[in-house]
Amino acid sequence: MRLLGVILIVFGIVALVIGGIGYTKQEQVLDVGPIHATAEHHKTLPLPPVVGFASLAGGIVLVVVGSRTKV
Repeated sequence: MRLLGVILIVFGIVALVIGGIGYTKQEQVLDVGPIHATAEHHKTLPLPPVVGFASLAGGIVLVVVGSRTKV
């Protein structure tokens, strides 16, 4: 449970710092016989700050609950 909490904390921090996930999409533009041409499109999937805060808070809760020992 603590491991999942730490993962959520790291994801929350990264989501708040970066603000989105960037990726590159390749599209085939020309395909004539042996000639091939592609175009690269750089896109960003935005992550709202609420996602980062929720992940961070959930991770902290999981770490605290996971660190408690049962007597």
